[in-house]
Amino acid sequence: MSLQDIYKNAGVVMKPAAMKNGKLYSQQPHSGAGDFNFSRADGVQTRINKHGFIETVANNEPRLSYELVDGKVSDCPHLLLEPSRTNKLPYSLDYDNNTYYQKSNSTATSESGISPDGANTAYELKDTDDTGNTSHYIEQASGYRAVIDYDAIKTASVFVKSGTKKQVQIRLANGTGSFSYIMGNFDLETETILTGASANASDISYDLQNYGNGWYRCIVSGSWDSSNVTQSILQVFTADLSLTSLPNMHNYQGDGTGTLFVWGQMIEEGSYPTSYIPTSGSTEQRQADICNGSGNSETFNDSEGVLFAEIAFTKEPVSGFVTISDGTDDERITIYRVGSVYPNKILGQVRQGNVARVSFSFDTNSTDVQNKIALKYKANDSALWVNGVEVATDTSNTLIPINLRNLEFSEGDGGNPFYGKVKELTVFNEALTDEHLQLLTTP
Repeated sequence: MSLQDIYKNAGVVMKPAAMKNGKLYSQQPHSGAGDFNFSRADGVQTRINKHGFIETVANNEPRLSYELVDGKVSDCPHLLLEPSRTNKLPYSLDYDNNTYYQKSNSTATSESGISPDGANTAYELKDTDDTGNTSHYIEQASGYRAVIDYDAIKTASVFVKSGTKKQVQIRLANGTGSFSYIMGNFDLETETILTGASANASDISYDLQNYGNGWYRCIVSGSWDSSNVTQSILQVFTADLSLTSLPNMHNYQGDGTGTLFVWGQMIEEGSYPTSYIPTSGSTEQRQADICNGSGNSETFNDSEGVLFAEIAFTKEPVSGFVTISDGTDDERITIYRVGSVYPNKILGQVRQGNVARVSFSFDTNSTDVQNKIALKYKANDSALWVNGVEVATDTSNTLIPINLRNLEFSEGDGGNPFYGKVKELTVFNEALTDEHLQLLTTP
């Protein structure tokens, strides 16, 4: 039997493809019972389109975003579900405006090339002609910095493209208060995080993401140890690896020709970067994505079936659920992660009468990459499959949930919503064979 034959018996098939008026359409059933209701309140939100460019999406429109792998656009989109986040910087661009951004031994020129949004909105950052070793950077001016609690984990990010300079230093630094910073050094030519350094900071991490066309998103995260740090700034240094030693590679003698290209700054509260939120004059909040309401009592088989998901959870270790239920968490079939306790475990559960009848657990290297997961449920025949392998079984449970009528990205009662990337979510109304489950879940 082929995959196409297997899908003929599916109850709900949701592969991100069609959307309109707050609906995310399922390929099956064709009656519309499998469609998901989608909502996201007012706020600025973006996605990566099929051409690999960042674009703004309308309110209440599902974000079908394309993956960028080594700077190349994937063939198929995923449904992007994110928690609420706020860009705490009131100006994510406008680097050439001296009111919003101050420069040290540097200049900034607008309309200097194609940016990650596909328009001529990149800024050229150029060093000045100096007489000795100095720093060359740009940062938010006083009054235009991010206000976040000192002990909250925060993430700073900026898109950078090499010019005559191939290295860049990114600093998340104190805007007021004691001397504190988190510094990442990046080589854009070799696509390498060279080193990092910090002072009076904790929860530190770095990342470098390839956005194609020579653009990289440089990322640093952490929190401040000193309570008197009330504001944070993002500093972008033109760097020169050949002239100075790590980690202070931003000190060099400029000659007026050293250039980098920059675009799209963010400082947000959280341990990982979310989709870019543009700002122009004030901070902007993107509300959480909510996707639920697929199916009815006629859509699902209470006796047996398979819940299949091709998903990637967020990098932040938070809980998230994908569930078929009776509208509560008493009767449900669910694939989930308990982030704060088991961030690298894929879990599956068959719950009936508010009691966990079957509980599966599988250790994985990472839950924030795409995994193909299938949870089979049937009396005396339940199993969990992950990426082509049967990882857990149960042949003794006879109690299966009843009144299944709802498929949604939560634990059944709306709590612990799933955030991450969804390539597919399908419910099969029969317990598939091992051969079929292996075929279905093999990457």
